[in-house]
Amino acid sequence: MVYKIDVYSAAWKKVKERELNAQVFDDSNVNEWLIHEFVLMQLSNARNPIAHTKTRWEVNLSWKKLYRQKGTGRARVWDAWSPIRRHWWVAFWPRNNVNHQKDMPKLMRRKALLWSLILKVRDWEVLCLDKYPFDDIKTKNAAATLLNLWLNEQKVLLVVPTLEDNVVKSFRNIGNLKYLSVDYVNPYDLLTYKKVVFLEEAFDRLEQRFAK
Repeated sequence: MVYKIDVYSAAWKKVKERELNAQVFDDSNVNEWLIHEFVLMQLSNARNPIAHTKTRWEVNLSWKKLYRQKGTGRARVWDAWSPIRRHWWVAFWPRNNVNHQKDMPKLMRRKALLWSLILKVRDWEVLCLDKYPFDDIKTKNAAATLLNLWLNEQKVLLVVPTLEDNVVKSFRNIGNLKYLSVDYVNPYDLLTYKKVVFLEEAFDRLEQRFAK
């Protein structure tokens, strides 16, 4: 199937309809499991473990034997360091030195990104902006652009070719929007945000990358 995406100006005028490369954007073998694995890898690599439980050698407790070995009718016990006593120290709880890092072969990461983009295109959740027409840095201009595109109340991912000041500093104060350079587009952000807006130059670069 040949997919098409609409290219608009900042004033919500349809400039053209862009036909995507059918060999690149082929949805016949989309593997959602691979996308899921990529997202899991992203989330795992972003984890910052802060939960930390002391081992029995790190707690500050007495070495004294709690009670005598025989004659009490209770089970023999040694010092208070033992984790098996109720309401006392715990064993096998999380440590902050655990390694959550995961990896994935380059080809699999490439496929996961492409298939994530195909799913967004298939659901009509991708559009292009021919260019950002404002040279000055004003949030008002950025907000007006989103309003013209009927995206002011949706979660939007803006993909730009380069992080230019007039674009980045204009959009960075808009709460429901995240901007990314095209080199850092990833499946997690594509699937998290409802609408994905590419500057046309950024989409050109992405399509050329997948066409190689």
